[in-house]
Amino acid sequence: MDTTCLSEDAAGDPSVFARMAKWCPDGSAALAQCEDRTFRFLQLPAELLGITAEYTTHASLPGCLTQSAPILDYAWYPAASVRDAASFCFVASVRECPVKLLDASDGRLRASYRIVDHRERQIAPHSLAFNVSANRLYCGFEDAIEVFDINCPGEGTRLHTTPSKKSRDGLKGIISALAFAPDMSSGLYVAGSLSPSSPTSSNIAIFSEDAGEAPVMFVGAEDGRHGASHGVRASVSQLMFNPARPYLLYASFRRMDSIFCWDLRADVGEPVEIFSRAAVPISGKGRRAATNQRLRFDIDYGGRWLSVGDQDGGISVFDLAAQPDPAAGENAPPPSSTPRTTPIMQFDGHRDAVGSVAFHPMQPLMLSVSGSRHFEGSAPDSGASSDSDDESAEDEPTGVNSAKPWKSPGVTISRKRPQPVALDASVKLWRFEHSVGCDSSTAQVHV
Repeated sequence: MDTTCLSEDAAGDPSVFARMAKWCPDGSAALAQCEDRTFRFLQLPAELLGITAEYTTHASLPGCLTQSAPILDYAWYPAASVRDAASFCFVASVRECPVKLLDASDGRLRASYRIVDHRERQIAPHSLAFNVSANRLYCGFEDAIEVFDINCPGEGTRLHTTPSKKSRDGLKGIISALAFAPDMSSGLYVAGSLSPSSPTSSNIAIFSEDAGEAPVMFVGAEDGRHGASHGVRASVSQLMFNPARPYLLYASFRRMDSIFCWDLRADVGEPVEIFSRAAVPISGKGRRAATNQRLRFDIDYGGRWLSVGDQDGGISVFDLAAQPDPAAGENAPPPSSTPRTTPIMQFDGHRDAVGSVAFHPMQPLMLSVSGSRHFEGSAPDSGASSDSDDESAEDEPTGVNSAKPWKSPGVTISRKRPQPVALDASVKLWRFEHSVGCDSSTAQVHV
């Protein structure tokens, strides 16, 4: 497997890594959300992306867009392209700030959308999603979804996902994931919560743009219109519809290695398919403990391949056509026969947790990013500051008449907090030749 270095971060800080990376909708650029409160454009080879005339514009993109606070989520405008300066933008959720519509060419603020709570505090949503028509922006936060008209910056319309704080009905908790069905006619979207499903409520609900606050159904519920009895008891990390078959919904959950699939045409009380990664790491080493970090999956635009990384650096690829199209209605299989699908290909992509993978919309390419916080290798600072502490301890007088308290010599207390580091802070571009099951080559960029 050939590896080519694309570019390197000037600082070389081992604590800086990409949380996730997303392709521009036309595939002409890739933007990464990094741990150091920045967005970074990845300098990718033009010959792989099929960029010709517009490469000059692509090369002039800013390398880094710094934000004032930690970044919670971001989303490209659905029609964004480097070929069209007016549409080349994205929205970003930055902690304790209004939602920002940023110009991707230079990072300037185009518009802002305010979410304010009852104490007049700015709320940053945990999830962002444009509707299929690209005229509304949906923002998920605690017990509510805020809807904005893109053309009217300011305040939006609030959709409460639960009647009240004390109520057990509805979708409770922080709305951590939003996704729209790709077909134009349905107007359906799904929302997931960080609060795990309980015997009386589900943490995944289907909504309609026309119906407002009332959910159409709950996914994982015995009765689709009420609480859940078969919901997954874990926080929702990501939701996604199949681009080619919009009736199939996929969901991943925190600290779980499986991805669940439901057919919205049939009974949504039980998944129709479960995609399970390897029980042991691909490298054969001991598996690390489950991580709370979001490990995002992706489905290619043809709806055929699903890829996801794990906390050990492995990448798995599933064939969504391996199982026949789930039957709907009376022909649906019983709940006890939910098939478990294993990957058709697995490989060691990184040496750290794979935060996200992303298929290119036009080319047989896939981005993968890695990195997570590790404190095991951090040691207290034992340099000059410790030596000076020892010297001052020896010079201090002792005895009952001393003005300063007695300190035992040789005991040093470091007041410097250990800084986390990433074992592998990299972004890799994988090229699949002929088919996913064939050989692949990679180019990588360190962030």
